[in-house]
Amino acid sequence: MTDALDRAAAMVAAADTVLVCAGAGMGVDSGLPDFRGSEGFWRAYPPYARLGLRFEELADPVHFAQDPELAWGFYGHRLALYRATVPHSGFEILREWDARVFTSNVDGQFQKAGFADVAEVHGSIHHLQCTLPCRYEVWPAGADVEVDPETLRAVGPLPECPDCGSLARPNILMFGDAHWVPDRSQTGLDALMAWRRAQHGRNLVVVEIGAGNAVPTVRRHAELASAATGNLIRINPREPSIRHGRGVSLAMGAVEALTGIQSRL
Repeated sequence: MTDALDRAAAMVAAADTVLVCAGAGMGVDSGLPDFRGSEGFWRAYPPYARLGLRFEELADPVHFAQDPELAWGFYGHRLALYRATVPHSGFEILREWDARVFTSNVDGQFQKAGFADVAEVHGSIHHLQCTLPCRYEVWPAGADVEVDPETLRAVGPLPECPDCGSLARPNILMFGDAHWVPDRSQTGLDALMAWRRAQHGRNLVVVEIGAGNAVPTVRRHAELASAATGNLIRINPREPSIRHGRGVSLAMGAVEALTGIQSRL
């Protein structure tokens, strides 16, 4: 890894600008679960193991209609967890690099770490929308939803739409989601694309962190963004390989890799 870290540091040192593309693995060093496979998900959430419910089954908008306490138990627990989590030291390193961010994470950790411009392709748990939706409105999430820690079901009042009074839900793109309101996320994505166009002719380096192949949204974005230059640094302890062979692979976690690069700059 010494040679790979040296090459990654040289790449960052020569960069005019840096784009970070982050998946769920980015939050692992902050203590967040990455939901990798059913076994990993069930280790993080034993009540769902007892019910045999996988992440893909819970992250489905149908539960807000059929069993809202189950749905809000899952998302309410995650909202409280993300609010209580302190971003790890790697975020501050990326801030020192003045990086722009594209992420599939809905946890808001980049904003918590002080990043202003974050493109959240799958939305944010910190914003809500109507389940219908009655209008294409998105608003900040309010107080935590009370959740029974033994059953992970919501036991208190559930968030409501301020316009029609219907049940509210997180403004997150879920599996099989026909009612997601994409406007807020699209604004961030449009701003990112405008920024990328403005980098034409500059030495752009893409740092991809914790993005796997299961849902390859982040990997594809990182590969496309770095296609012209080959300046891709892929940080992933399990799936570090780069198929086109260009760039640097770092088979390690976010903090270890970013600290190793920063120590060489």
